[in-house]
Amino acid sequence: MSEIRVKAIKPLPEPLPEGEKVLWQDSPAWKPFSRRVFQLDKIALYFLVIVAWVATSAYLETREGIALLRSLAWSIPPALGVLGLLAIIAWLYARTTVYTITTRRVVIQSGLALPSAVNLPFRKVSSADMKTFTDETGDIELTMSGPRLLYSMLWPNVRLLRLKRPTPMLRALEQPHMVAEILGGALAADQPGDSVPAQDSEDLESGRRRAATS
Repeated sequence: MSEIRVKAIKPLPEPLPEGEKVLWQDSPAWKPFSRRVFQLDKIALYFLVIVAWVATSAYLETREGIALLRSLAWSIPPALGVLGLLAIIAWLYARTTVYTITTRRVVIQSGLALPSAVNLPFRKVSSADMKTFTDETGDIELTMSGPRLLYSMLWPNVRLLRLKRPTPMLRALEQPHMVAEILGGALAADQPGDSVPAQDSEDLESGRRRAATS
């Protein structure tokens, strides 16, 4: 296991209160981030099917190779352009997104034109659940109590399409087990009497054990 990242890679919006310190800070891995947030792989498959259908139809209609080449010439560039644009946007979002775990809270900093920071104090975290994937990255989902959070403020670091009660997520973590261990320990240490609610410890531990694949 590599060393825990404790050196700040992006300053927090405000100085931490006395006695609070940063335990971990990092950005999501952009390739899995692009797949799970922007669905880049599914969109690429969609374009592949469309291009194949158009090219096949053109060839069957004329039985001429030139028709096949022409259909590919006008259908492939737009598809590549859209995919390239989405990949760039995904890369920019991943590079400008920073997750921070302190001894008292989780902070999500994200945004391109209008950067924002969402403060998630541990006292509002009712449960945390980790899911890992075949590429060895993982997501940690935080279920919050208290007032409803704005989906627009959390996106893209939120469970997709859960609009009624948006759920913050730490996405595309390169070392999800390590982050889960840090978060679980911080949650436990922040509880009165050094006892962590069963949901927090069980969810993170079950996530580590099952390493659910997708």
